[in-house]
Amino acid sequence: MKKVLLVFGLLLTASLSINAQEISDNAIGLRFSGGNGVGGEISYQKSLGDSNRLEIDLGLANKFTNFKATGLYEWVWNLENQFNWYAGVGGGIVSANGTGIYGAGVIGIEYNFDAPILLSIDYRPEIGISGGLSGLNSDVALAIRYQF
Repeated sequence: MKKVLLVFGLLLTASLSINAQEISDNAIGLRFSGGNGVGGEISYQKSLGDSNRLEIDLGLANKFTNFKATGLYEWVWNLENQFNWYAGVGGGIVSANGTGIYGAGVIGIEYNFDAPILLSIDYRPEIGISGGLSGLNSDVALAIRYQF
C-alpha cells in the first residue's frame, strides 16, 4: 500500500510540474472588487519562480471609504493554452473602525493574452483577526494587469 501511495504521489507531482507554465516576472494593474469589499486596488505581482508569485494590492474598500493593503503568496497552474488557475494565502490591514488585521485566501482563473496583458477573475475570502473587522468578508474581483 505504501508503494502504491508513493507511486501515486510521484505521478501527481510530475503531472503538476509538466503543466506548470512560466509566469511573467512582473505585472501591474487594477483590481475591481464587489461583494462585501466593494472597491478598487492597484495590484502588483512579482514572480518567485516558475509557478509561484507574490501579489501586493493597495486600494480602497467598503464602497471606497477604507484604505486596504493585502499581501498574498500564490501558486499558479496551467489549465490549457493561455489559461491558468491560481490559489494563495496571505493577509492584510484595513482602516475599518480603526485599524484591522485580516487573514485572506484567494482562488481564481486568468487569461494570458499574446500581448503583455493578463485578465483575471478571482474569489477572495477574508477573516477578521483584530481591530474593526469581524467574521468572514468575501469579494469577487476582475483584474487587468500589464506584464513586464
